[in-house]
This record gives sequence, structure tokens and C-alpha cells, in this order.
Amino acid sequence: MNPLRCVSFTVASVLVLAATTARAQELVVGSKQFTESVILGDIATQLLRDATEVPVTHQRQLGGSQVLFQGLQRGDLDAYPEYTGTIRYELLAGTDPDPAASLEDLLRPLGLGIVGPIGFNNTYALGLTREAAERLNARTISDLRDHPELALRFSNEFMDRADGWNALRDAYQLPQSDVRGIEHALADVARANGQIDATDLYSTDAEIAEYDLAVLEDDLRHFPRYDAVLLYRLDLDDRAPGGITALERLAGAIDEASMIAMNRRGKVDRVPTQVVARDWLSANLDVNAEIRVDSAFSRVLRHLVEHTQMVAVSLIAAIALAVPLGVVAARRRVLGQGILGVVGILQTVPAIAMLVFMIPLLGLGFMPAVAALFLYSLLPVVRNTHAGLVGIPQSVRDSAEALGLPRGARLRRIELPLAGRSILAGVKTAAVINVGTATLGAFIGAGGLGQPIVTGLRLQDTGLILLGALPAAGLAIVVQLLFDGLERLVTPRGLRGQQHK
Repeated sequence: MNPLRCVSFTVASVLVLAATTARAQELVVGSKQFTESVILGDIATQLLRDATEVPVTHQRQLGGSQVLFQGLQRGDLDAYPEYTGTIRYELLAGTDPDPAASLEDLLRPLGLGIVGPIGFNNTYALGLTREAAERLNARTISDLRDHPELALRFSNEFMDRADGWNALRDAYQLPQSDVRGIEHALADVARANGQIDATDLYSTDAEIAEYDLAVLEDDLRHFPRYDAVLLYRLDLDDRAPGGITALERLAGAIDEASMIAMNRRGKVDRVPTQVVARDWLSANLDVNAEIRVDSAFSRVLRHLVEHTQMVAVSLIAAIALAVPLGVVAARRRVLGQGILGVVGILQTVPAIAMLVFMIPLLGLGFMPAVAALFLYSLLPVVRNTHAGLVGIPQSVRDSAEALGLPRGARLRRIELPLAGRSILAGVKTAAVINVGTATLGAFIGAGGLGQPIVTGLRLQDTGLILLGALPAAGLAIVVQLLFDGLERLVTPRGLRGQQHK
């Protein structure tokens, strides 16, 4: 077997075994990308740690309801906070649930249970600045019918939900055409800068009071109740006895005022969400959890290691496959065009979509991120291997054949060394691209330098964003320099003088 293939196969096997072993020995709580979900996830995590002997981790700020729900069904997560309206009208919408059936009955066949309601209704709402609401004399959502010129910006998830923008527009017959998606955490900045007129809010958002926003009355009662709940796997007690009982202590325990206050501490006052969760548990459920808030340096170092691992493993696996594919593409023209076409199509798939496509196959975390990066690495390596081999002068090929070397020996001793610079340039391109793309791994729980970027976006904290962006940029530069040096080392001495011509 090719040595590179042996390495990549061994690495992948070890990672799968490690992931399976870790999964059997710990509980994993998930949360979405907004502060309230992270706080509730921390509360659930600390409750489970207090009540069970099993290690519990919190996969923070995963990307979207469907990502978490799939992770829960697959067993990558054991519990996460959700909302009743989202469960019934978004997550279970395609299953045609019986409107009269309870959520417990609908979730049980999926191997899932539900705790709650927790005690507050965090429904959707539409909000404007106070000045804009007074200027437009807008008090209800119906009042927006008189202002077709308004620019509406909604969170990306709200744009696509069954109970989101399309349903809202139809219910209220709204005439606005300048309607686009935006990251929820960025809406506050855009609104403050006068770039948008209205956006969707959560009724427990701390920003409503902080920015003195006017919340429009849902006068047609379009939005259902979004009672906060916890979803969990029914097998949780088998793996951690007492876990479900611990989570059930949250039923009816958090009212709207308390949640708004916690959101304010976490979002506006920038208190770490673990601390917010600990303080609430201590005051209300007599749970005194031990928490550790890592320093900024230790967090960045951990994320840098995770990031480098994603890039390295995906790149090694890609080289093991892409170089042979490039050789085949160079030797067989028709088949080669098909290979180049397929890897070219893979490169056109948006990165976040590629990551989501991997979840049903590989779950959440490290492996789907590596798989997506692996697929993105194929094109530059295959293309440059192909280009390097077909660019070898025919006279050189004829000379090698005249020496009586077998075809395999010609490839190893003459053709690949001559094409080495081109191949290495493709590997370098793939590595640099992967360093940037790997930041999106944070959306599916893979960690990496995307984690502080996502947190910074949630908190509108430029410093946190830079804690992820600057090391990622630095890593890309280091990778570039390393491959430049490697290129000089592997280039045959007789070809080095041509590098600068």
C-alpha cells in the first residue's frame, strides 16, 4: 500500500476510535449561536456535572436548529435547549405531525425526550428603533403595510423557517421588497448605523432595553409560543444515572425577567456565560458548581492546536488521494477530464453547506470538518499534479523510455520529481485555503480558531474576533513560508536556477 495512504488510513482509524471512546465516556450538551442558548447550555452542563459521575462537555454556539437536532438524533449530543415553536413548526414540520399530539408523543419515536417548559416564552418579534417607530407611527406589524420602502433584515434562520419571513409576509400582506438575511448578532450594529429599518428579535433579548427598541405588536397573533425547553436523548439515564432527573429541576424554574437579566449579564456586561449560569444555579437551585474560565492565551493556544490538527489531517489524506488521481488524469485524457470536473465541482460547493452535508454521515465535531476540508483540498493538488506531469517535455519522456526504465520507475524517478514543484505548489494552495476554511468548523463543534470569531460576533466584541482572525492569518503565513522552504529543498538541484526566471 502507498505509504501516504497507510498514514492517512491509520490517522483516520485512530480518530474514529478516539471519538467513539470519548463519546461512550462523556455527556455532551449543545447550544446555538446566541447568548441565551449558551447560558441555558451552561446551566444544563453544570446541573449534569453536579448530579452525575460522568464527564460533561458543552459544545457551544453550533450553527442552527437543524444542526443541533440532527446531532441529538445521531447521538453526538445528549441534550440542548430548544423552543416549542421551533420544534413543532421547524424541526418536525416535514413529518406532518398531528397538531393535537403532544411534543412528548412526537419526540418519543425519535428516541428523544423533553423537559419543560422551563418557564418563559421567548417568541419572535419585530423591532425598530424608538425614533423610527415614532416617525412612522408604527405600533403593530400591520402598520408596516403602509411603508413598502422599509429595508428589512432578518436572521438567516428566520428567512428560511416555516414560521419565518415568508409566512409572516403572507399573513400580514407586507409589501416590502428590500428584505435580506443577516447574522443575528450583527443586526444591532447595522440598526445603530441606520443601515436597516427593522429586524427580528427574541422577546427576551437584552438589547431591547439596552438600545431602547420599539417592539411591534403581533396583532394577528402570527407567531406561536416559543416556550423554552430542554431536549434530551432517552438513553441519557442509561449512560449517566440521575441525569434526566437533574435536568427536570429546570421545569418552570426560569421566568422571563430572570432570563432577560441573565442575557444582559452575558451579552451587555460581558460576564462569562459559565459564571452567569453558576450564579443562577447557586441562587435558585442550591447547586454550587465548580467552573474554570480559561485565560485568553490558553483558549487561543487550544484553538490553534485544534485548527492545526484539522488542517494537517485533511491535507495528508488529500495528498494521499489527489496525487494518484492527478497521475491518472495526466495519463488518461478522457478519464482525466472527468476527474478534474468532479473535483472542480466539489470546490464550488459553499463551505458551510459542505459542513452541513457531512453531519448526517459523520455527525458533529472534528471528523466532518476534516472530511469537508479534505474534499476542498483535492482540486489544487489534483490540478497541479496533472499540470506538472503533462508539462514535462516529450523529449524528456522519450529519453527516459530509451533508458529502458519501467513505467512505474519512470514515474517515481523522473516524472514526479520534475513535476514536484507544481505538485508542491498545489499542496501549498490547499493548505492555505484550509487554514481559512477551517474557521467554519466552529459552527459544527469542531473548535479551532473559528470559535473566538463566532463568540466575538455574538458579543459584538472586535477583540475576540481578532483573537481568532489574527492567529489564523499568522498560521496561513507560517504555512506559506514552510512550503516555500520545502519547495527549495525538494526541487532537484538542476531545476533550482529556473525558479526565478
